[in-house]
Amino acid sequence: MVEILFEDIFTVTTINPDGKKFDKVSRIEAHSEQFDMHMLLDVNIEVYPVSVGDKFTIAVAPTLNLDGTPDTGYFVQSGRKTLADKYEYVMYGKLYKINEDKSGANIKVEIYVSYGGLLMLLKGDPGNFANFELDQRLFLLMRKV
Repeated sequence: MVEILFEDIFTVTTINPDGKKFDKVSRIEAHSEQFDMHMLLDVNIEVYPVSVGDKFTIAVAPTLNLDGTPDTGYFVQSGRKTLADKYEYVMYGKLYKINEDKSGANIKVEIYVSYGGLLMLLKGDPGNFANFELDQRLFLLMRKV
């Protein structure tokens, strides 16, 4: 069985909060429904257009193999079923930074993942990040709700 490290439904609240920097990429700011998470995510809008108010299911997993076996990092067009078949937009990257944010009343953890230069910041309760490790290879899977 595939291990999904994190899954929640996010609503896009802002697009390009710091201004548009690239033609084909937008940074979305979103908030989750179930776990009260905050996310900034770079998305190739030419491939996967997004708008303010859109709702997405976001999942983060270490492998696309449905049996949970480790991923080789290479995509093979073998036609076999994978976790990606259930989603519309998939990226593969590396978790490069984990921070604790102690600025508010509650401690929050921030994880930073680079998907080939497209970045993700996911911030929330430390309990949601128990299975994340530095330098871990991760798939981000997205589909509109």
